[in-house]
Amino acid sequence: MTGAFENSMQIEHDNAHDQAHDRRALLKNALVLAATLGVPGTVSAATRRLTQQDLRPVSEPSLPAPRPMVAARPITSSRVVRPDLMRQAMAALNTHGRRVAHRDRIAIADMSAPSSQARFHLIDLVSGKSKSFLVAHGSGSDPAHTGFLKRFSNEPNSNASSEGSFVTDDYYVGKHGRSQRLIGLDPTNDNALSRAIVVHSAWYANRDMLRTHGMLGRSQGCFAVGEGDLSDVFAQLGTGRMIFSAKV
Repeated sequence: MTGAFENSMQIEHDNAHDQAHDRRALLKNALVLAATLGVPGTVSAATRRLTQQDLRPVSEPSLPAPRPMVAARPITSSRVVRPDLMRQAMAALNTHGRRVAHRDRIAIADMSAPSSQARFHLIDLVSGKSKSFLVAHGSGSDPAHTGFLKRFSNEPNSNASSEGSFVTDDYYVGKHGRSQRLIGLDPTNDNALSRAIVVHSAWYANRDMLRTHGMLGRSQGCFAVGEGDLSDVFAQLGTGRMIFSAKV
């Protein structure tokens, strides 16, 4: 009996000790939490004296390391399309946004460059990739056939290239074979449809013209590309996309 009584007293003593330990731990945790949250009636971190322990940096090994910042890739290299021309083209795309069904790709004809350079730039605005092609300008824009566009015109029978924003329309087969109609969106090119200003291929826009003449031949105002390039141009342009043509 004495042994059983002593064992019972030891168990009660151990339980009391454990409960006291639990109460002290709970009280300590409550004080820490209250100080952290600034609960009234507790000692806040702002009023007690800071120690060297407080000034040590807190490590958080469980947090993932910050990912390095990656610079956003530009829409296109300035060596492909000049920045001022790119800004004008994007402003035009915003201006005519309601009339341009697809804004994922755009074509920019840089008519400041000579016809000997690949100046018809097809740009994917999503990926930033671009591809450039040779393109001829109209004979009325370069009467002396210098290879440089001298002037634009929107007048019928001028045989000149027009400046401004165009939206690509349907495909058809005409006197130049496979072609694509264009609708002019600006006062400087709103006669494009009636003037039959289109995208088509032509022998005089082939690359071998550069070897024999140093420049391309001239169109009647159309965007004439090389015969081997037409399928690629059509595939990337499609219908309902913008062509921006300018001389800056």
